[in-house]
Amino acid sequence: MAKKTRNDNGRSSIYEGKDGYWHGRVTVGVLDNGKPDRRHVMSKSRATVARKVADLEKAREAGTATKPGKPMTVEQWIGHWLDDIASITTTGNGWDAYFYAVKHVRKHVGAHKLPNLRAHHLEAMYRKMQDAGSSASTAHQVHRTIRTALNEAVKRGYLAKNPALIAKPPRIEEEEVEPFDRQEIAKLFAVALQNRNACRWIIAISLGLRQGEVLGLQWRDVDFDEGTLRVRVQRPRPKWEHGCGDTCGRKHGGHCPQRVNLRPKTKKPKSAAGTRPIGLPAPLVEYLKQHREEQDAERVVAGDLWTEEDWLFATETGGEINHRTDQKHWKRLLVAAGVRDARLHDARHTAATVLVELGVSDPAAMKVMGWSSPTVAKRYQHVGGAVLGDIADRVGSHLWEASTGPN
Repeated sequence: MAKKTRNDNGRSSIYEGKDGYWHGRVTVGVLDNGKPDRRHVMSKSRATVARKVADLEKAREAGTATKPGKPMTVEQWIGHWLDDIASITTTGNGWDAYFYAVKHVRKHVGAHKLPNLRAHHLEAMYRKMQDAGSSASTAHQVHRTIRTALNEAVKRGYLAKNPALIAKPPRIEEEEVEPFDRQEIAKLFAVALQNRNACRWIIAISLGLRQGEVLGLQWRDVDFDEGTLRVRVQRPRPKWEHGCGDTCGRKHGGHCPQRVNLRPKTKKPKSAAGTRPIGLPAPLVEYLKQHREEQDAERVVAGDLWTEEDWLFATETGGEINHRTDQKHWKRLLVAAGVRDARLHDARHTAATVLVELGVSDPAAMKVMGWSSPTVAKRYQHVGGAVLGDIADRVGSHLWEASTGPN
């Protein structure tokens, strides 16, 4: 006859069954159907069952008991997270970054049962990625992705603890960005003014707008009377798919003659800080007036071919400028100006650093640049030689004000 050592009226119980095994039953919560979630463990050793019962009770009290049933694999969970959760909670570009990171997760740790995934499994994945040629930055992106996905698994009860919070990603050697100095800026402005859409580059360097923000500007965003520019939307990079039913023979959707953009033409900035008014320097106001006259002349030349979409910076027929084309024009500008090679985003770093050199307060700089946190600001504002020299002069005049030189 079975010997019970604990009551089973909703409380944990341990007993020896007729099958010769010791059994334990623990109520850890309530199922989705409203019935008690009562777990069963068994072993030929009473001590083993007692330990398993104690573990379940501890997980119940800590709120870390995982959902009942057969556990998912990492591949099953991260696929569900990517397609059903991340797809509706993140931006298009953010989802794309997750998509490519998930490929590595599936390849290296996808077969593991979700509750059995450990920190050393993730660290081994990062090493294998780097051995195969991936950069530390890519491994870091994978680390951030799996950490986010597993955090969600913990919240939903599929996982007790997130091993990615323990795993150590590879170290990234951050490169110091070198903003353009005043001589380089003067060269860029001079060459830009010899070409169409000159204000596109002047705005990037002087105001620090992001690429998507500049390409999303329309004439209604410019107030010549007040001398302001308002950032309302940004143009996300397009994501193309075949519009031909895969009959054109091209591998990538972007090369299809009938390609279809899956993303909206414009969208609001990802944070409230991104929507902002910006004061325009007087010279830039004059350049923009000249730019408007030049675009009006292009409209006349284009005639019926003109696409009236009100873009501040447009093609010769009024259409939107492709992100890749815009990037190529930036590289050509650098070469024509005889300036060192740099990313387009370095123009934003330059604008932020100019604000430092001018002594603009942090809250005001955040407003102009559209930053949502001081942490982001620190990545963009660089203390260059001009600022260091100014500090040295001010310290010198303060400490040696009454002296003509060292004693």
